[in-house]
Amino acid sequence: MPDRALPRIDLQPLPYVAQLTPRAPADVELVVIHCTELPDLAMARDYGERVLYDSGSGNSGHYYIDRDGSIVEYVPVERVAHHVSGYNPRSIGIELVNTGRYPNWLDSRHQAMDEPYPDAQIAALIDLLQHLCDTLPALQHIAGHEQLDTREEPATDDPERRVPRKRDPGPLFPWPRVLAATPLKPLVP
Repeated sequence: MPDRALPRIDLQPLPYVAQLTPRAPADVELVVIHCTELPDLAMARDYGERVLYDSGSGNSGHYYIDRDGSIVEYVPVERVAHHVSGYNPRSIGIELVNTGRYPNWLDSRHQAMDEPYPDAQIAALIDLLQHLCDTLPALQHIAGHEQLDTREEPATDDPERRVPRKRDPGPLFPWPRVLAATPLKPLVP
């Protein structure tokens, strides 16, 4: 393990963490980058606390990074979080606070994702990714949510039109910078 300082991570477990399926951290091989598509971390927390499943849990990433670079852990790596269909048991979800298409996620007239990611947020993401690479021996791949969930939905403004269900982290995410700073390789789904 390289001699790197642990990034400051504020532990704020979701109320239903104990209901999430346990797993061995050694089984984690993928990091999925998301953006919250919400205006702030408080609203992301509110959405994360919503119970959506019979198990008593909901949708959430493991880590959330605010625009100022602060990192919060909602779900420990030892638990499976619900953040991307089909990949949850072997992945970690990292959510970047960013408005994305909020509040018109599926409106065909509002599909632009034009909020840039601040330097402090990307620097914190890189620190977190380096830490995860140092501590999770099988971690080798990275992907954006939009690459793994390519389903489309009827547009809310015109059901005859279809729009991407997920577009995050979006076109302004600095993939070259992140990939150059970590040993992670893009996952080819």
